[in-house]
Amino acid sequence: MAVNPRSVRRRCQRAFSWIPVIFISGVVAWSYYAYVVQLCVETVRNIGEKIVYLLAYHVLFIMFAWTYWQTMFTKPMNPLKEFHLSYSDKQLLDSEDRLESQQEILRRIVKDLPVFTRTVSGAIRFCNHCLLVKPDRCHHCSVCDKCILKMDHHCPWVNNCVGFSNYKFFMLFLVYSLLYCLFITATDLQYFIQVWTNGLPDTQAKFHIMFLLFAASMFSVSLASLFSYHCWLVCKNRSTLEAFRAPAFRHGTDKNGFSLGLSKNFRQVFGDEKKYWPLPVFSSLGDGCSFPTCLVNQDPEQPSFGMFDVN
Repeated sequence: MAVNPRSVRRRCQRAFSWIPVIFISGVVAWSYYAYVVQLCVETVRNIGEKIVYLLAYHVLFIMFAWTYWQTMFTKPMNPLKEFHLSYSDKQLLDSEDRLESQQEILRRIVKDLPVFTRTVSGAIRFCNHCLLVKPDRCHHCSVCDKCILKMDHHCPWVNNCVGFSNYKFFMLFLVYSLLYCLFITATDLQYFIQVWTNGLPDTQAKFHIMFLLFAASMFSVSLASLFSYHCWLVCKNRSTLEAFRAPAFRHGTDKNGFSLGLSKNFRQVFGDEKKYWPLPVFSSLGDGCSFPTCLVNQDPEQPSFGMFDVN
């Protein structure tokens, strides 16, 4: 039986894509052992200090693991069926060779859809792989091989696309992983100093205490920069892709086209219910296919789904 090279390649890619996740999981597992066993149990002598450290650490560890899991295993949302071409539309589109004729067909299809963004040249955004009209802020991921609603980026560290369905989880993952690393750095520092001043007995705990501080501080710096960048994106209501290439509307590109103001931008990601903000449960606003904008729709023939005038 013939082996399909493309199928074999895809399977190899899927297998190798888990390597960053395995690496992160290994580092976290070691950090748990180093902090709980070697630092708290074996090194810290004060009982009250030990209890406080262990309680606070496990709260942060649980939230870190929960948000990481949610980011990694929440399936990215794909466009609804009304954005997919019907069989007759596919046949009609395939029968046309001229680009303008194909665009005319697509313009007829999107007339009743909440689609306001265009390509830079002004054409309807269409995915030839998925055979669908792309909703606003939707992009095709070459790794996942599918269109992702409000795609931000494909993250190798979670082996998943970050988009509308899990962007809140990704932000919380950055928050709790940063707090996790900062907490370890702050509580490990005094014992790290004791290692260098020979204030601790010569045991294997010294090795773990030293490298725990190095690893936690190193990850803190990288996480802080990444978290700051995504905070800026949330405040501007942009995705990573939109930060690199501004979305194009019928009047032209506009990097602030989806910005509604700081408070509304934040609630687009985290929702209106404050009690859900710190928890990795889905609370983002909308359906991922249409979004409010700060633009005024001036075309009376275009439906006004998702349009919002903030002026």
